[in-house]
Amino acid sequence: MSQTATMTGTAPATATTEPSGPRPKPFFTPKRIIIYTTLVFFSLYFLFPLYVMVVTSFKTMPEIRFGNIFALPSQVTFDAWIKAWTSACTGLTCEGLAPGFWNSVKITIPSTIISIFIAAVNGYALVNWRFKGSEVFFAILIFGSFVPYQVFLYPLVIITRELGIFGTLQAVIVVHTIFGMPLLTLIFRNYFASLPVELFKAARVDGAGFWRIFFEIMLPMSLPIFVVALILQVTGIWNDFLFGVVFAGTQNYPMTVQLNNIVNSAQGTPEYNVNMAATVLTGLVPLIIYFVSGKLFVRGVAAGAVKG
Repeated sequence: MSQTATMTGTAPATATTEPSGPRPKPFFTPKRIIIYTTLVFFSLYFLFPLYVMVVTSFKTMPEIRFGNIFALPSQVTFDAWIKAWTSACTGLTCEGLAPGFWNSVKITIPSTIISIFIAAVNGYALVNWRFKGSEVFFAILIFGSFVPYQVFLYPLVIITRELGIFGTLQAVIVVHTIFGMPLLTLIFRNYFASLPVELFKAARVDGAGFWRIFFEIMLPMSLPIFVVALILQVTGIWNDFLFGVVFAGTQNYPMTVQLNNIVNSAQGTPEYNVNMAATVLTGLVPLIIYFVSGKLFVRGVAAGAVKG
């Protein structure tokens, strides 16, 4: 081709290099401006109280009384944080939030593990190992998740008293495990229903049983939904006040109950910096867990909503 063109003295045809397709849209479009403005507004709306709490916790009481609540501290001090953790009065005792923190840890860890495991097995069985009356069982579970907790308080008090665990951490663990299962079962059932059924059938053909399929096939594919369940349970159990104040007993109050006792203490004048520091300390655990695993949380929620 090139030799022929040279011999005849004509130049070879060149391909057109003009771009094709629609032109890229500008970044600042009216729709995008509205979306980002709305997101920024609601972000500031929810972050502003947190800013006030954190800033106030680093101030001294004279600065809080005579200064601007929105201003940064003139001199940062951690005295309020130390007092909130070690020596703030929670009623008759002045041991701070530390005992309540460890009580919350002792309640949250077993309650979360047991409820998630049972709910995962329930969801897996309801999808892949249907039995007679499974739909009725599932309907009862879902109905139970919509009944207000207060309705069950008195019967649960009687039951835990008869079991000899009322006023102990074991009672709070049992109650949280029971109330966490209905919603978690629904979440796991929807997630397992979205997985390819061919995997289950192939494992059954190969001779795998109930537990082998669950541990070797279902669990490795279920990390996002386990993160969703983990965040929901940790947040719900850690932030719970009702079950802690009713079932734990005065010596086993979780962190939220201790925080309430600090804020509503009638001894002396209110120490707003200590109250704010105690509030931030109480909310740190669920906040850290959510920010660390937020992407998996969104993925798990989206995956669990595929099928119902």
